This record gives sequence, C-alpha cells and structure tokens, in this order.
Amino acid sequence: MVAFELDIDWGRTAWIGSGAVLALAVLWVLYSFVGTFVFALFIYYSTRRVHGHIRKRLRQPSLSAALALLVLALPGVLLLFYAAAIALQEFEAFARNSELGQYSELLGPYLDVSRAVEDPARLLEEAGGADVLGTLLSELTAYLGLIGTGLLHLFVMFAVAFYLLRDDHRLVAWFDSLDAGGGTLEAYARAVDASLEKIFAGNILNAVVTGTVGAISYSLLNLVAPAGVAIPYAALVGFLAGFASLIPVVGMKLVYVPVSVYLATLAYTEGTGWGFVGLFVVVSFLVVDVIPDFFVRPYVTGGSLHTGSLMFAYILGPLLFGWYGLFLAPMLLVFVTHFAVIVLPRLVDRRPDQPAGIDPSYLPSSVAAVEASIRDAHRGGQNVEGDDSTTGPDPGEN
Repeated sequence: MVAFELDIDWGRTAWIGSGAVLALAVLWVLYSFVGTFVFALFIYYSTRRVHGHIRKRLRQPSLSAALALLVLALPGVLLLFYAAAIALQEFEAFARNSELGQYSELLGPYLDVSRAVEDPARLLEEAGGADVLGTLLSELTAYLGLIGTGLLHLFVMFAVAFYLLRDDHRLVAWFDSLDAGGGTLEAYARAVDASLEKIFAGNILNAVVTGTVGAISYSLLNLVAPAGVAIPYAALVGFLAGFASLIPVVGMKLVYVPVSVYLATLAYTEGTGWGFVGLFVVVSFLVVDVIPDFFVRPYVTGGSLHTGSLMFAYILGPLLFGWYGLFLAPMLLVFVTHFAVIVLPRLVDRRPDQPAGIDPSYLPSSVAAVEASIRDAHRGGQNVEGDDSTTGPDPGEN
C-alpha cells in the first residue's frame, strides 16, 4: 500500500481562500449595482477622449475629469433620463391600447418615476399661464424615495467615471505588473479596451444621442402638427429610432421611413398636412439622423467584432438583463470574443516543452502581433498544426 504525503503550504492556502472570499464579496457588490457600474463605464468611455484633450491643456487630472463630466456628461445624462421618462409614459399609453399590457408590468417602477415629469409639448403649452416649475416640484415630491435612490445611483455612476478618468493610467500600470513579462494579459486587456471604446464611445453613444434628440425633436414637432396628422407616440418613436441606429446599413430608417409613410397616408386621408409630412422627413434626416452621426461617428475606433454578433447582443441584452443589458451584453461579447481569439489558442497549444498550456515567453506581446501572425498564416498557407510560424514570434525574440 502506497502512502501519499500532502505537502500543503497552509499559509499560502489561507491567503488564496481569503482572496476568493474577497473576490466573491466584490462580485456580489458588482452584481447588486450592475446597471450602475455598467453605465459608469459607458460615461467613462464616452468622455475619455474629451478628457484627454482637456488634460493636455490644463495638466490637472482632477479638474479635467470634473470638467469633462460636468460640462459634457451630466447635461447629456439628465436630458437622456428626461426623454426616457417621456418615452416610458408613451409606451404605457401604447401598451394599454394594444396587446402589450403584460410588458408594462415589467416596467412598473420606471413608469412610476416617469409620471413625475411632463411632456415637453405640454410644458410649452402651459408655460404661458401656469406655474410650470411649481407643478414639476409638486409632482416630484410624490416620488421622493425613488428619486433619492436614483440620485444616489447617479452619484455613484459619476464618481466611478471620475476616478476612472483621473486614475486609469494607474490601472494600466497595475495590469502591467500582473503580466510578469508574458504579454498575454497585456494583449487581452488592450483588445478589450479598444473594443469597449468602439462600442461605448461609438455605437451606443450614437444610439443614446440619436434617441434623445429624436424623442425631444418629435415631441416638439407635434406642437405644429395639423389636426389629424400628428406623430403617434412621438417620444417613443424617437427612442426607437435611436435603438434602430445600432442595426447595420439601414439603421434608424427602419423607424422614420414607415412613420413618414403613415403620416403621408394621414395627410392624404385628411386632405391637409403635407407640409408637416415634409417637415418630419427633413427633421428626421437632418436633425435625428445626420447631425448626431456627424458628431459622434468620428469617435468610433477600430475593432474586430463581428457586426452580426454585436447586433444580436444589442437586441438580446435588454431582453435578458433589462435596460442595462444594452451595455452589459456587448461587454460580455467583448470579453468572450477576445478570450477566444487571444487566450484560448495559447491554452490549448500543447507544445512538447509546454504540455500544460501557455508558455509566457512564446506569446506575442501585443494585439498587433496576434493579428499579424494570423495574417501571415493566411497569406503563406501555413495554417498547419505543429507549425510554430503560424502561432507567434520565435521565443528568442522576447
């Protein structure tokens, strides 16, 4: 009978156990406030380039981060929340008149908060004689608890974004210290960062801006609509146009072209309103479509994510996770895709001298090296198992 002796380093084991407990605690906090932290990442990536330009001139990281958030992000987020509240009210009205009533129950808490604000068209109509500010304040007091919770989440969002803007270079240095010269973690982190910037500062930012501009523009446009020819659920149509901008090629035209046909049909039936139909087409094309795309699209950076997979992430994310799924699902796609492209091939590369997986000195040191090795393999037709020339640079190069 063979006796096995276990040589356990109990001190190291205790530290590993403590780290696992702390990691679980951090994951629990992130899970409890997942929407808040995901939206904070969106704010960070949306303002990072602007913060970089301000920081070069002021050379004060804290001041430049605060300016980028207060001048650019805060007004945009408040306008987004206001437009979303109006769209939720219109969705509730639409659901009551259709077979979507069961979906309005899922949005119950958000619908309660949305009732505290007024449609911009009603505000302008009542501005002549009514105390608009007093009306808003009286309605807001009925939802102090929910509004207080919302303000707390808003504070956490901007606090996280502020410290990421100010101290992201320290986070990069920490990742570099963990890499131990291998290059895998650096390559993975750089690829994830580039893709997240493309998604958050490009695609989703464009959708958010478009949806907000569309909701406000269409609500105001209904002020001049003739009788019988008006945009149905104007704010909701604007938000749907923003969401549709995430779909490749056709984008928001999937929304405002059918609405234009609907308004033209109403104008033909009523015998009037053709000018309003033309105004709707012009506002949709110029104000809602072209202008947001012109200002936001330059912030779209390079990336290699498949367009179809991104589209499904945008569509399925909100269905699976709720409102923050629009941000969370693409994030998960980014982490999984780059893990499969950069890390997984090295884990399954069972070379004779490295039967367990990764050989740190064998790995390329950047995403560019990974992509270059793949291109070389395709060009040379050398994608053969066991051929080191298709996997990465020679170990001696590092």
